[in-house]
Amino acid sequence: MNKTKTEGAYKAGNGEYVFEVDQLEGLMAGPGYAETFGPVVEGELTQVGVMTLPAGQGSDPHYHANEQWVYILQGNLEVTVDGKKSSAGPGGLIYFPANVVHSVTVSPDEDCRFFTCKDMRTGIAGTPVK
Repeated sequence: MNKTKTEGAYKAGNGEYVFEVDQLEGLMAGPGYAETFGPVVEGELTQVGVMTLPAGQGSDPHYHANEQWVYILQGNLEVTVDGKKSSAGPGGLIYFPANVVHSVTVSPDEDCRFFTCKDMRTGIAGTPVK
């Protein structure tokens, strides 16, 4: 089955096991709450992406039914998870629990590029807090 939960994502399995990230087309991963863009690949239990959030940008507070991990490759983030503020830079690993409101702000110095992983309860996008 090649159906994905995220429109525009790539499906792993059925002979597709290796992906050249820089050659994959990206998608908007935070529609309505963030300018996050990059390719997404979905397996059976997890989905991953290599995302870029532009310098000085951020995400509005949002949540999703799936937990999320973010590993920072480039740039610096100010992170708020459940009201607690922290900072993370290259090599930093961030955990966003399921159904917990969170947001990030990218340093104005450079874009933030990060690897992200979520379970497959829902797609890559979250739900903005109104």
